[in-house]
Amino acid sequence: MKKLGTLASLALVTLTPALALAEEAEVTAGTFTANNVWMMVCAGLVFIMHLGFASLETGLTRSKNAVNILFKNTFIICIGLLTYFVVGFGLMYPGEFGGYLGFAGVGLPVPENGMTTAYASGGYTYYTDFLFQAMFAATAATIVSGAVAERIKLPSFMVFATIFVAFVYTIAGSWKWGGGWLQEAGFYDFAGSTLVHSVGGWAALVGAIIIGPRLGKYGKNGKITPIPGSNMPMATVGVFLLWLGWFGFNGGSVLSADPALTSVTLVTTCLAAAAGGIGAMFVYMFVSKKPDLSMALNGILAGLVGITAGADSVTPLSSILIGLIAGGLVVGSVLLFDKIKVDDPVGAISVHLTCGVWGTLAVGIFSTNAEHTILKQLTGVAAYGVFTVVCSTVLFLGIKAVMGLRVSEEEEVEGLDYGEHEAHAYDVGSGTISAMPKRETAPIAAE
Repeated sequence: MKKLGTLASLALVTLTPALALAEEAEVTAGTFTANNVWMMVCAGLVFIMHLGFASLETGLTRSKNAVNILFKNTFIICIGLLTYFVVGFGLMYPGEFGGYLGFAGVGLPVPENGMTTAYASGGYTYYTDFLFQAMFAATAATIVSGAVAERIKLPSFMVFATIFVAFVYTIAGSWKWGGGWLQEAGFYDFAGSTLVHSVGGWAALVGAIIIGPRLGKYGKNGKITPIPGSNMPMATVGVFLLWLGWFGFNGGSVLSADPALTSVTLVTTCLAAAAGGIGAMFVYMFVSKKPDLSMALNGILAGLVGITAGADSVTPLSSILIGLIAGGLVVGSVLLFDKIKVDDPVGAISVHLTCGVWGTLAVGIFSTNAEHTILKQLTGVAAYGVFTVVCSTVLFLGIKAVMGLRVSEEEEVEGLDYGEHEAHAYDVGSGTISAMPKRETAPIAAE
């Protein structure tokens, strides 16, 4: 019996490391599955943001352009996914190729460890990585869509969006998220205040300037004529869909289901959004005695954009301050762009560019990580600004020379739904929807 006991003890001592390794492997496999599922859910939440953008943009513009706007948003997500598959993912994540214009190859060549815990530290699989990042890719072009709404030719915008998503956004993204030179320089952008939002915002600013304002927006005497949105309930739904999507946008940028970091990120994200809404409401009180719903909605988005660069590295109190300031900035920015006659129907430039820059710089002010400095953040903001402005200018002017950018005055007055699609978004007649016959002429008159 004593020998048996000794043997049992020896066996237990011998097997304990093996049992511990087996238990560790089981936990790792379980964590890997949880991480991957969370990342796939986040990809779905970011996808919902495209519905939010479509609803917001449609609601803040005129009903005669609703079909056109919805068509553009539908095209963007489709072409964004396909171009990201063909060249985008390889450009943005060049791997060993690195540098400024690295390219990992066409399509999705799955690495040997792509479906195992060895890939991305067990945070997700290679395919989940692609899917999550692909949802981000089209967002930048969607920002541009809002700023040039109601007067850009559909084919011209489609060409711009395709090239911009496939090459401009992805090359810029490789400098930070792809391990490029800005990553090495210490620039920090957690989920894309600059990489997604201000990149889209710079392009939106260039597009709005080149294409010019909508007819009747600015008078010769400097008078600004408000052009109200056609469907404020839809715009409101769009903002709340975007807020929901930001749970995936920022929460997924943790790149795992890490309980502590994910929960902190979601708390700072929501606090900044709420503070942004309040900040915009408060500041607008100094502009008008009547509260403005569109300003409040854009204030929420301003807070969300502002917190995106540092959602994982600031305290909840700091996130409130970041959101409050972003909410105030978006009001001032909208008024400024109107004053200098840059027509942005949905406030996309103010939300995504102004507040994207603010959020990126705020990391250098509020981050709990001492390595995140203002100088490093300024370097990134400047680099992305110059690159995107140059690329967008070349694209817009090139398309203008070859295809033209703007619809005719007649078509703009009639509405792009009729001119570009021969359709209307809303049936206001007998309840029967049918294709409208094309008229030879359409009267030019104020709407």
